[in-house]
Amino acid sequence: MKVVIDTSSLLALVRYYLPFDDKNVLFDFFKKKILNKEIIILDKVVEECKYTSKGIVIKTLDYINDKKNKVNTSNLLPTKKFYNQLENQFVYGSVKNKLSPTEFENMKNHFLQSADAKLILYSLDYKKSNEIFEDGVIIVTEETSTENDNKFIKKIPQICNILDLEVKTLPDLLSILDGININY
Repeated sequence: MKVVIDTSSLLALVRYYLPFDDKNVLFDFFKKKILNKEIIILDKVVEECKYTSKGIVIKTLDYINDKKNKVNTSNLLPTKKFYNQLENQFVYGSVKNKLSPTEFENMKNHFLQSADAKLILYSLDYKKSNEIFEDGVIIVTEETSTENDNKFIKKIPQICNILDLEVKTLPDLLSILDGININY
């Protein structure tokens, strides 16, 4: 199983978990999983981390900025089916009617270059490439399905539901990973 992690989850890890990790157990665990490519860090996520909360994720998890520890997403391109789903299923309600064709095209292109889109495209590609081995992929994000931010494109959990991709939050991931024991 591969885990692809979003900026929001890395930020949660750094802000809410690592400050209580006195013996660096969690820090070392994540570092090992990332270095072994069991947890995948995409270049777009690293880029987003640089500009989120004054770069706290990059400062704390400096090894994710190393070229060998992040996956290049420049070759991840949407399929025709994905592009059609973007236009018809991933867009909220009547967005097409509110925007001019040019604005709508710009919005789609902006999304396709985002870390969110790359997380989804990477996961779809991985799932397709490894289905014969039944090796799954999990997207980890702290985003919820609640529409509360006036975005034009649905959030990661909603899109994953449409695409039949598994999505978990960081606490859910920590509860299933081997090698880490969480007691409350």
